[in-house]
Order: sequence, then C-alpha cells, then structure tokens
Amino acid sequence: MLGYVRRGNEARREADAMAWDFSTDPEFEEKLKWMRGFVRDEIIPLETLDLDRETFARITAPLQEQVKEQGLWAAHLPPELGGGGFGQVSLGLMHEILGQCRYAPGVFGNQAPDSGNAELLAIGGSPEQKERWMHPLLRGELRSCFSMTEPGAGADPTMLSTRAVRDGDDYVINGHKWFSSNATGSDFLIAMVVTDPDAPPYQRASMIIVPTDTPGLDVARDIPVMDHPEIGGEIYGGHAEVLYRDVRVPATNLVGSPGDGFRLAQQRLGPGRIHHAMRWLGQSRRAFDMLCERAVSRTASGTRLADKQMVQDMVAQSAADMAAARLLTLHAAWTMDQVGASNARIEIGMIKYWGAKVLHDVIDRAIQVHGSLGFSGDLPLEQMYRAARAARIYDGPDEVHKESVARRILRGYTPVEVPTEHIPTRTEAARRRFAEYLDTAAANA
Repeated sequence: MLGYVRRGNEARREADAMAWDFSTDPEFEEKLKWMRGFVRDEIIPLETLDLDRETFARITAPLQEQVKEQGLWAAHLPPELGGGGFGQVSLGLMHEILGQCRYAPGVFGNQAPDSGNAELLAIGGSPEQKERWMHPLLRGELRSCFSMTEPGAGADPTMLSTRAVRDGDDYVINGHKWFSSNATGSDFLIAMVVTDPDAPPYQRASMIIVPTDTPGLDVARDIPVMDHPEIGGEIYGGHAEVLYRDVRVPATNLVGSPGDGFRLAQQRLGPGRIHHAMRWLGQSRRAFDMLCERAVSRTASGTRLADKQMVQDMVAQSAADMAAARLLTLHAAWTMDQVGASNARIEIGMIKYWGAKVLHDVIDRAIQVHGSLGFSGDLPLEQMYRAARAARIYDGPDEVHKESVARRILRGYTPVEVPTEHIPTRTEAARRRFAEYLDTAAANA
C-alpha cells in the first residue's frame, strides 16, 4: 500500500518491502468461528428488547463469563493485563464480527470508551492507578469516561482551554467539556487538560483521573444526538456536557508525566481507529446482506430487483467498497504490528475516512433498496444509518485525517524546476545515454 510514496523512515521502507500476511493460525480461526455464532445467536437478539442498564447487565453477565472462558475478554490488552496479546490484525478480524451489533463489544469487555481508557492506563498509568482503576475496569466492575472535547476545541486539541493548576499536592481543574462519552454512567473520567499553557502546543496538556463523585464536578446533561435523539436509557451511556468548577484531585491522579496528554491520546486513538474501522465493516456487511436479500426477494414492474441494472450496480459497488475498506484496514493493522502505530499514521488516517464513507454508503443503498420499509423502525437500517453518520466526526473528522494523510505523503516529494516526467528533457537525456547506439544505427541506415 502506498508503495509509490517516498518514505523518509527506515522502518516504513522495510515494512513496504515485506509481503503482506493477514493469515491467522487454525486455533484462532476456531475462536473467530465461535464468535460469529455467539454474536449471531446470543447478542444480536438483544437489539429487539427495551432494556434498562440493570436488566441488560443481568442478561449479559453469563454471556461475559462465556467470553472469558474462551479467553477473549478484553482481548485488546497484552496477556499480562488479562488480554489475549493477539496483535492488531487478529484484533481487527475480531472487531469485524463484533461490529455487527452495538452491544457485542460490551459483552467482550472492549466497549468504548473503557477499552481505550484501559489501554491508556496500561501505557501511562502508575502501579497504583492500575490497581485502583484499570484492573477493576478490565473486570467490568467500573465504567469510565474520556473527557477531551470542548465547545471551543474539537478537531484541534491544541485549542483546549480547561486548566489544571498545581496547588500543593493537588491539581485544581476548571473548565467546560462536552461530548464526554459515558460520563453519566461512569465511575471516573480521564480528562485531558492544560497543565502548562506556556509550553509548545503539543506539550501543554496532560491526562488526569477524576472520580465522578469529586466535589465541583457537574455532569450537567446528556446531549441529544442523531444516534440517541431521546435522552435516557442508553445502555452504554450518552455524550455528556461536563463542568469542572474548582475540582480538586490528588496530583497522583496525573497519568504519566505533565505534558504527556497528546502522546497518550495518540497511543490511545491509533488502535481504536483500527477497531472502529473493522467494526464498521461488520456493520456494513450486515447491511449488505439485507440489501442482497431484499434484491432477490422483491419484485417491481414484473421483475426482481436483483435483475435491475441499477440495483446490480448498488450490489457490485458495495462489494468493491467493502473489499477495499477491508484490505486498507487489515493493511493498517498489519503495518502497526510490524512497525508500530507511529509509523502507520498514513494507513490509519486513510481507513478512518474511507471506512466511514463505506459504512454510510452501504447502509444508504440498503435503505434505498428497501424503500419505505428501510426508512422505518421495522428494520435496524434507520438506526444503523443514524449511528453511521457519526463515524465521519468522532476520532477526528474526515477532513482532518485527509489533510494529515496528504501532508505526510507530500513530505516525501521534492520540488523540481522541470517535471521529472518531462518528455523533451527525458528524450535529450536518453539520446546522450544511448548516443553510441543511435550513431551506429544512423550510420547503417
């Protein structure tokens, strides 16, 4: 992938030269087979029920035990932290299955934002933080929130204004956050706050753990969104507006060192984007199956929809889009496994915006083929469509990722006075190089 880009990094050049290998061993294939049946038979049926959090927890607790027995609980973490140590390619294949149903990640112990927060604490947390917050989070005993976005700072985290000021053995936090995922259902938040406003832009912010019951912390409301237009009842929490008013927490709640916020955020978000993209493929495949089933079942104007060229175009285009997205995502995961997330930023960025587009387009086509039925609540497509629209915004909007990808690609090119492929210039150079042969040919003519 992108072999034409002139890399400035030795690790990247080595990865580009290697043969891609997305294969998995037979034992892991059996795990994937078990997951497919388990998600289809045990988890997807829960979508049709109107469940509150307590009932959902009671139903899914025995399902979570089955996942743990299979060694698939919190698989995104290394074995020493209770995960499977599978690597990003294997994790991607797992998330492709989990993406079919919004409840599946929670049953497998890797729902957002808890999975990313556990990874963040695994990377930067102190032994005490891991014991108090991370391990209970992994066991499913606690829920967490990631509190970064602000009304004035979304796509550009360098514009964060929420401040944490050191006061003796504490930090005092003041600021305004919103779209803080799962704040209303969490036991603690990980807040990204400015600790040194005079530092370089990417060293100003830090991550701090804030228990939800800390005085001065006000989880004001869940913001209505397309995916959850009616507030209340979201099993995995909503998108909260949070106010920090002289919130005092111990300095030992700082994750990592002061100024580590951006570094930790990137390490948290890179794998998360891979997992999101593979979940989108699982959701796309489900919509695609619905599209194809409708096409062979429904007739209009005397023929099946499947026999109409415009519907055939939808099927063919969707299949190609999904295949391309799957290869892009697996290649990004493979590159991360080979050379690390920091050397896979082009691939990660591409799958973020391409995968989000494919998700939206396939669901949209499935709705179109179903007509008014697809638009109704009698099929899951309308809810899938609303959820899909957010994919182009969270984890960074598409435009930011496209700009980043283009900027990184263009760094590998050098300005020239005359285009490298300029034919008259190349012709002159070729004549000089092969002059002896050309002269001989002219003499023999």
